[in-house]
Amino acid sequence: MREPFALVIFRTNVATLAAMSNANGHSTPVVCVRDVYKRFPAGESEVTILKGVSLDIYPGEFVAIVGPSGNGKSTLLNMITGIDHPSEGQVIVTGQSVHTMSENELAVWRGAHLGIIFQFFQLLPALSLLKNVMLPMDLVNQRPRRERAERAMALLGMVGLADQAHKLPSQVSGGQQQRAAIARALANDPPLLVADEPTGNLDSTTAEEVFQLFLRLVAGGKTMVMVTHSRSLAARGSRVIEIRDGRIASDSGREAVESGQLALLSSPVGQ
Repeated sequence: MREPFALVIFRTNVATLAAMSNANGHSTPVVCVRDVYKRFPAGESEVTILKGVSLDIYPGEFVAIVGPSGNGKSTLLNMITGIDHPSEGQVIVTGQSVHTMSENELAVWRGAHLGIIFQFFQLLPALSLLKNVMLPMDLVNQRPRRERAERAMALLGMVGLADQAHKLPSQVSGGQQQRAAIARALANDPPLLVADEPTGNLDSTTAEEVFQLFLRLVAGGKTMVMVTHSRSLAARGSRVIEIRDGRIASDSGREAVESGQLALLSSPVGQ
């Protein structure tokens, strides 16, 4: 028996929504955060920074996390990178339960799956830019030694620093240090890049250059999660998540799916 046309339309809409909610059809999230709480001791009591946060981030997304200072943005980022652990809940990143790994396991996992970009660059001052970029490869011993310098130089060339490769961090500008830090984050070709206020110490022109580099990386297949106070930069990513008082106050990705659902399911049958 043939299905009623309205039911066919409904099934089509559900399939469309599933694809939308899974970020262009990807069924497995790169980041899965479930009911995460984070509490810190405060004298004889405790303070709850994250309050039941849940979210999924899919391959190829450029997610900007915004919100007032002290509301949990960086704490959430620390959950994703395994720098900190939840008091309750689950954090699964690139298929790994980050919150259950030992420090040694986390170090190996980060080296292969995660590139971290800090606000204050965190380059080792006694090493050249080239050796700073080589360092992640040395730490996890992921590729033959003879290839490491070649890859590091190629990455420095990609961020426009090939001619600065043998200089120390103190001998280049802040913008150049941040670009070197991005090259370092890419050393082991991780699928996920995480950045905490990466343009916070840069002038507007240099911040724009760094952001354009992020856009190119995402266009090339990377997934990016960035904490920022700049709403103008955040709005240029593919998704904006706002954290307020330890909770997700808004999520443009989720809201787009929900508004799409209303639009699809309210469309007249047969249109």
